[in-house]
Amino acid sequence: MDSSTAALPPSITRDQSGTLLGQTMGLVAVTTGFFAVGAYLGRDLSYGWGWALYIASFACLLGLNAAAQRSEGTAISLLFGFGVLMGLATAPTISYYASTNPKVVWQAGAATALFIAGFGAAGYATRRDLSSLARICFWALIALILFGIVAIFVRIPHGQLIYAIAGLVIFAGLTAFDFQRLRRTRDIRAAPLLAASIFLDVLNVFLLLLSLFGRNN
Repeated sequence: MDSSTAALPPSITRDQSGTLLGQTMGLVAVTTGFFAVGAYLGRDLSYGWGWALYIASFACLLGLNAAAQRSEGTAISLLFGFGVLMGLATAPTISYYASTNPKVVWQAGAATALFIAGFGAAGYATRRDLSSLARICFWALIALILFGIVAIFVRIPHGQLIYAIAGLVIFAGLTAFDFQRLRRTRDIRAAPLLAASIFLDVLNVFLLLLSLFGRNN
């Protein structure tokens, strides 16, 4: 999944920016909490259920996009539901790593926090328009997904390592762009959508680091 690459509106005042930042990051934190609950509840699910729940979470995300401008309460509810569904969907993967080497999960979590903080701060602070970078990252992400599909059927030397590192480079750009959008967006009603984008950045970075650290261990 990927963040939006919509054009950036003009800058807003510091008070407006601070309010949107606080609300958005609060929503990200709560959504992450719901994700953790879902991951715990789904720890015994099979991978088949995981795929079905991925589809359900995608439908929830589409509903969030549709509800964002109509009802803030509905949008927030869908955001939290999305967090739970994504937790359930990824639970089999997280459970596998937790059962084989629990340290890897904590390492990936800590590294994710540093990654998002670093690239998020860079994107929030920069004055350079990152829209072109986001478009490049979007198409690179499509190419990476296709690479991942090919790697399922064709053995590629160090394919998992290539996938993880390339994914982290892509999400470094998307994270910076999403935080720049957070600084420049005017409408406070955009908070749930921005939170969903940033949450997806966090989730994808976590899963990529989990794969990377799990491979090394």
